Amino acid sequence: MCYFEQTRWSCGYWKWGHFRQQCNKEYRMGETCGLKLVWETIYLQNPCKLCDDIAKKRRRIDKLEMDIARWQSEGNRRATIEKASADWQDIQNQISRMWDQHMERTQRLS
Repeated sequence: MCYFEQTRWSCGYWKWGHFRQQCNKEYRMGETCGLKLVWETIYLQNPCKLCDDIAKKRRRIDKLEMDIARWQSEGNRRATIEKASADWQDIQNQISRMWDQHMERTQRLS
């Protein structure tokens, strides 16, 4: 039952911070017992880094969609459209994995 700081963002994402106090169960200096308790929670109003990265990828998706629509109207850009579509799918998969990671962390209690 050692105490640590905790950082929590407005989106609900959190992470452990610096070690603050050792509990009575652990007698060795510099060691922790393994059970983390919150000493202080630092609330930040801005979104977490994962949310920022997801927003960047969504902007990239929007640009790819506009480019694909423009290239389809121009015609004769089949290879470019195929590559952009593959990139679009890859970025969508990355966003999905990042969102799953975000949801796992916000819903986990520890």
